[in-house]
Amino acid sequence: MLLSIIYVIGITAEAMTGALSAGRRNMDWFGVMLVASATAIGGGSVRDIILGNYPLTWVKHPEYLLITCVAGILTTWVAKWVVKFHGIFIRLDALGLAAFSVIGCQVGINMGLHPGICLVAAIVTGVSGGLLRDLICRQAPLVLHQDLYASVALVVAALYLALLHFGFNEIATVSSLIVGYVMRMASVRFKWRLPTFCLIDNSDNNSESTVKH
Repeated sequence: MLLSIIYVIGITAEAMTGALSAGRRNMDWFGVMLVASATAIGGGSVRDIILGNYPLTWVKHPEYLLITCVAGILTTWVAKWVVKFHGIFIRLDALGLAAFSVIGCQVGINMGLHPGICLVAAIVTGVSGGLLRDLICRQAPLVLHQDLYASVALVVAALYLALLHFGFNEIATVSSLIVGYVMRMASVRFKWRLPTFCLIDNSDNNSESTVKH
């Protein structure tokens, strides 16, 4: 029940941030709803397609699609307030990321998949929505070069699997959500980054690669 509530809060927040990206590209209402829905429920859809888990979550629960579309259109009317309270949406996004990661992991577990595949399912669920948003809006995917995001999904899923493995079923979900939220917010606060690979082209057509920390 807790996870379902957080999931709805998460997809609503994701849909509104997706709508803002659509607004920056001057999209019409259909574009807004498309980007909002892709951002919010695209991760779960990509996961289910890869794993062959049908029907897709939003097909089984069409109310989720309705929520994301309504949230997207609502954002067009209250965009300045969404921007003003950006900090709140970062917090909701962090909580949503943790919830999406746990849910993705649960899907893999319920399908009887290898733990490694469950980890992949969690990461795909957590980051694919943002990837779809950025691809549709024709911008570099933020999850690949900004704050820790996929890494948070991996840690959340690994912790969740570990707690289940050692029999801590009662606290697995809540503990994973808390750790994921704290880790994501800490990465934003302290600007944690993974090392980046930067390929530099020299004037003599030779190339050298550098790793930035």
